[in-house]
Amino acid sequence: MEALVSANNVLFVLLGAIMVLAMHAGFAFLELGTVRSKNQVNALVKIMVDFSISTIAYFFIGYSVAYGVSFFSGAEVLAAKNGYDLVKFFFLLTFAAAVPAIVSGGIAERAKFNPQIAATFLLVGFVYPFFEGIAWNHHYGVQDWLKTSFGAEFHDFAGSVVVHAMGGWIALSAVILLGARTGRYSKDGRLHAHPPSNIPFLALGAWILTVGWFGFNVMSAQTVQGISGLVAVNSLMALVGGTLAALVMGKNDPGFVHNGPLAGLVAVCAGSDIMHPLGALATGAVAGGLFVWAFTLTQNRLKIDDVLGVWPLHGLCGAWGGIAAGLFGLKSMGGLGGVTFLSQLFGTGLGVAIALLGGAIVYGGLKQLFGLRLTPEEEYEGADLSVHKISATADD
Repeated sequence: MEALVSANNVLFVLLGAIMVLAMHAGFAFLELGTVRSKNQVNALVKIMVDFSISTIAYFFIGYSVAYGVSFFSGAEVLAAKNGYDLVKFFFLLTFAAAVPAIVSGGIAERAKFNPQIAATFLLVGFVYPFFEGIAWNHHYGVQDWLKTSFGAEFHDFAGSVVVHAMGGWIALSAVILLGARTGRYSKDGRLHAHPPSNIPFLALGAWILTVGWFGFNVMSAQTVQGISGLVAVNSLMALVGGTLAALVMGKNDPGFVHNGPLAGLVAVCAGSDIMHPLGALATGAVAGGLFVWAFTLTQNRLKIDDVLGVWPLHGLCGAWGGIAAGLFGLKSMGGLGGVTFLSQLFGTGLGVAIALLGGAIVYGGLKQLFGLRLTPEEEYEGADLSVHKISATADD
């Protein structure tokens, strides 16, 4: 029986890893459909290369930073318990690699290729696992202090803060340091539209992410025994709430509609295992509305040229998700309990602070050493031709 349970757990986590790996195709097509046609190839190449660099960084450095585990032992040791430790690494790697994939959407269309690869290595090797170890492996006594001080540890079941808020707030640092795309704003501050190049590809990316998210959330249990149908239904309700809120607030805009479910899913990750489905619906609805409002604010008033709106989507909605777990996870709000609002608020704030500081150090350092932007001529030509020497279609 022990061998059967071990094998089932390996298969369970492996399937989760494959589903989250497939989400990276969603990141790629969401970016491809949103950017202008002269930057589509770059979007596809960045996500693939970022994932590969993330694997190297997490295997050799990041996983050890977060969990104190290394793989410098014989294959016989690594294959113990059907290789569960290996598939767990694979699963958590797909989470870690989501951080540079999130950043990629914010800095699209004007970022140099090689500095972004270097940033990916540093983020996945050092910045992300530093907070991951605090939240998910009790590093530095933070969780123990929260439990003593406020009655519960910081709870983030599937990464609203650990993954999404980290990615979104790192992206904000990068976007600000990079500056807006050439021609995005006129001298008098007026916004010039850069419409999406391909709405069907944008929608395809959103759908791939939405489907894969059930592996992201449900399989965060990491064992067959820990699987919960509550997580699945809460994820469903949150994506529905996000979609409908974005539909109404976005006035039928397809870009908002297809990002709405993602906003809801980002927000419900943290508390998907403890909320009532109605709480998850409310969490998703707030996230969908928050995304539309914040995207409009950043683009039109704050003049922050975040191409895919990754700071509103992942940064703000992820932070809202961490806080929402401390509201709708309470027994008084129909949840299972085991959380406190103050612990959620502190843990979320700590994640945001580490992301902002880490992003500023990584991208600020790279800006000083190598520069972050393409030249105006390369940006005008497009990253496809200037970086990869080929366009998305033969007639471009």
